[in-house]
Amino acid sequence: MPIAKKTALVYCENQFGLMDGKTAAGLVRHSETYNILGVIDSSLAGKDAGEELDNQKNYIPIFANLQSALDQLPDIPDCYIYGKAPLDASISIAERSLILEAMTNGMDIINGLHEFFSEDPEFIEMAARWGIEIKDIRKPPKLKDLHVFTGEIAKVNIPVVAILGTDCACGKMTTAVELNKALNNSGIKSVLVATGQTGLMQGATYGVSIDALVSQFVIGEIENAVVQAFQQESPDIILVEGQSSVSHPAFMSSVGILKGCMPDGIILQHPPSRKFRCDFPLLPMPSIVSEILLIKAIAQTQVIAIALSHENLTETEVQRTIKSYEDRLLLPTTDVLTYGCTKLIRALYSLFPSLVQQNQRNSQIPPLLRTG
Repeated sequence: MPIAKKTALVYCENQFGLMDGKTAAGLVRHSETYNILGVIDSSLAGKDAGEELDNQKNYIPIFANLQSALDQLPDIPDCYIYGKAPLDASISIAERSLILEAMTNGMDIINGLHEFFSEDPEFIEMAARWGIEIKDIRKPPKLKDLHVFTGEIAKVNIPVVAILGTDCACGKMTTAVELNKALNNSGIKSVLVATGQTGLMQGATYGVSIDALVSQFVIGEIENAVVQAFQQESPDIILVEGQSSVSHPAFMSSVGILKGCMPDGIILQHPPSRKFRCDFPLLPMPSIVSEILLIKAIAQTQVIAIALSHENLTETEVQRTIKSYEDRLLLPTTDVLTYGCTKLIRALYSLFPSLVQQNQRNSQIPPLLRTG
């Protein structure tokens, strides 16, 4: 029996639809845990969140502030979610006041920052006074519950596919979520392993926010999540959400993912219009070719498809880029938010014939290899 979703309001002041608002965007697009009732961003107040993200109404309103949201919503939401993911993880005085205000209204606090609200004396006192829960998504497991690499990943005898990228906040999580849904809808049992706070907020059963771990345990925690998903769910395929990029000088997350899940294939996410790395205006973006070569040099795997972020591109430019990459790289290329996941599933079917057989056994939908 499905667990009832909690209602939630997502705070994303001045960042909704931008890079640092990726957590809010992910929750608005998909959440198995929360029913999102609204977004707080005064710069977009009065607009529809779906229209701002994807030019399609989803009837999730954007409010100017917390009080405005509480005045207009029929009921007080169960949760207040801090939906920004800034490089600087500390909250401002104004943001602290809003969290305290949400607490006084009986809202549980969901936090994806490295700054743990459950260890803040003022927040602890207020939570006890108002009987609310504080949940720090990035808070790592206790030391006794952490895992080092064991080699058990070698026993996983189904396809493991990682969705990596060429930069931060370029659509890896969105592609992973959309592909996971599309596979399950086509009769393939797919399980998504989350590696960041947004994927965990969206309801992923397996995974951990790896950027909050001591480096000794990153690879082992990824391995353990994949092995647990394999043993407990008996899936046909496991998808692993990527973080940052292999080439990014500021982060090691993707290298840990490559080592921990030992993927059989990679789907590489890329924002073609981006000139500089997210939050690092002095660092030029790598070429997609250089990223592919680097992945090959580090791991015994292959890039099997390209997924594009259409940020700052017209539809014509997206189509032109898709054709260019397919002609030049000989890899199926798509933008899943515009064109869906058909090309990606075809690529998986081509590399893993067992998925075709599973589709035929489990689904009334004809295999995508037969479609146009």
